[in-house]
Amino acid sequence: MARIAILTLPGFNEIDSLVALRMLSRTEGLDAFLAGPEREVVSGCGVPCTISGTMDDIAAADAVVVGSGRYTADFAADTAFMAALKLDSRRQLIASQCSGALLLARLGLLDGLPVCTDNLTRPAVENLGLRVTGETMVVHGNVATVGGCLAAQNLATWLLLRLAGEAETRRALAYVVPVGEAESYTENLIATVQAADPAVLDAARAAANA
Repeated sequence: MARIAILTLPGFNEIDSLVALRMLSRTEGLDAFLAGPEREVVSGCGVPCTISGTMDDIAAADAVVVGSGRYTADFAADTAFMAALKLDSRRQLIASQCSGALLLARLGLLDGLPVCTDNLTRPAVENLGLRVTGETMVVHGNVATVGGCLAAQNLATWLLLRLAGEAETRRALAYVVPVGEAESYTENLIATVQAADPAVLDAARAAANA
């Protein structure tokens, strides 16, 4: 079973963490969970949340989602926290959303790569010498960045496609996409991810020709 850790820090953006958690939990064979240095945190809108995973669980996970929040920049500047955040793009799928890109940047995971982030975080990312694109999602190998709160659905779809395949992804999306536009919504999500990640597109072509 593939384990997906969703880094969730004090002041976290509820959409980033909880949309991904719910979407990823719809598929058998995937174990998605919230993780971080504290056992309980309060979101940016004041929602208390229990955290089940530790920093060690993040290091051991097959995939890691790094969401955004009010204090992400503070955590990025915290040397003790950054030393405890151990990510390895050689064996993990790693995805950031909005200001989560600051944490990946501090770890050197975005060096030389174009980056997606939100408009508020963009200046801080550019000040680190990185180029921010105007796209929703950019993928390079095992590292993905997305920009905008509602891009959580794109990020989750990417992980579903990479870890579970297209058939399982479609089954998971059928539960969450808006009734009345399910087909177009699903096709748009999958097409967006395939356009951003050649590995996902190649897998789809291989399955179609099998």
